Amino acid sequence: MTSPQQPGSTPRDGRADTVPEGEGTVRRTVLPGGLRVITETLPTVRSAAFGIWAGVGSRDEEVADAGASHYLEHVLFKGTAKRSALEISAAVDAVGGDLNAFTAKEYTCYYARVLDSDLPLAVDVVSDMVAASVNRPEDVEAERGVILEEIHMRDDDPGDLIHDEFSLALYGDVPLGRPILGTEESINALSRDRIHGYYRDHYKPSDLVVSVAGNIDHDEVVRMVETAWAPYLSDIAAPSPSAPRVGGPDVPVDPSVRVLDKDTEQAHIVLGCEGVRRTDDRRFALGVLNAALGGGMSSRLFQEIREKRGLAYSVYSFTSQYADSGIFGVYAGCQPGKAEEVLAICREEIAKVLDGGLTDEELERGKGQLRGGMVLGLEDTGSRMSRIGKSELVYESLLPVDEVLARIEGVTLDDVRDIAAEVLARPQALTVIGPFEDADFSL
Repeated sequence: MTSPQQPGSTPRDGRADTVPEGEGTVRRTVLPGGLRVITETLPTVRSAAFGIWAGVGSRDEEVADAGASHYLEHVLFKGTAKRSALEISAAVDAVGGDLNAFTAKEYTCYYARVLDSDLPLAVDVVSDMVAASVNRPEDVEAERGVILEEIHMRDDDPGDLIHDEFSLALYGDVPLGRPILGTEESINALSRDRIHGYYRDHYKPSDLVVSVAGNIDHDEVVRMVETAWAPYLSDIAAPSPSAPRVGGPDVPVDPSVRVLDKDTEQAHIVLGCEGVRRTDDRRFALGVLNAALGGGMSSRLFQEIREKRGLAYSVYSFTSQYADSGIFGVYAGCQPGKAEEVLAICREEIAKVLDGGLTDEELERGKGQLRGGMVLGLEDTGSRMSRIGKSELVYESLLPVDEVLARIEGVTLDDVRDIAAEVLARPQALTVIGPFEDADFSL
């Protein structure tokens, strides 16, 4: 059933099948129906991470489906024709493995981490969950209450809620701006038929990617996946996988101020603007800028707000990238009475970067932080599995680790100045949570 690409050849969509990745090698095979299998062999470990990635997330939802991607993620754990919810979890627990999932704006992932010898079990269980969910009405109803509680838990955690509110403040009430969890109203309105229809529409084999990393053999993994997915591939004629989610027209932004009056001990603040899209080559320069401004204990924001003035325990800057847009933001948590002072300092530090750029020392420290963070973040099979699976969905090619490191090292002061001049001068959005019934925050 396989239509494998031989090492060094070019598959139908123009991607190289074999990519050297330091100690491991990435290989790729396309099965009938367009199901992609991508692996990274790491012979020095004794574990394996198995993931199935669906190319759908919350930004793909219509208003009537708000929260459906995350809702479906929950329901797929509730059982198949072959296994009950208990049997799914017990199978992985019995071998000491980890079974979980997450939903993002542009994709959803189901994964298991197990001993390398238990990989056949992980392939069978996770594939069964994703390919053969029955989505029983009673299971949909049971998870409705769980998801509503998850929304309430998010609402009780202002450090989490503030980021959802900021997306709304930046993008407005559009799919990219709405929360991944949906709202109480949208979750209560989703029916079993709507959820099951969403599953049928978005979980076709051509929309899915299987990614595996660890002490594995690519050909053996392909055979395991082939066996697990045989009932769902044999009658599918179209073999081409879906194109990666790349590019698109610019996303309109509608920056605004959102102040949520909540009786909290701390004020939570996010100030930011539109960043760069995921494939923008300037993302490496923006990453260096982010590290220098608020990416660590030596960063400008941390030193000025926490170390010198003791105004906040947590303060940092961050970036997020999507296919056609991105975010650059600053977060701080502080006493409500200090919120305006902290916000003013954040603005001052941003203005200083716009006026003078970074120093040579900050540039080198920022590049070192990015390099170290990336390499150290790839020290386990789960992160390796995530890197190759996500890359298959959202990039046109997989950049080898050494090439990414080289691009970071190649960032110059002029590169950082240029990206700062463009991004940091963009219209800003502001979100504040705290006891501010009568406060007047403005841009």
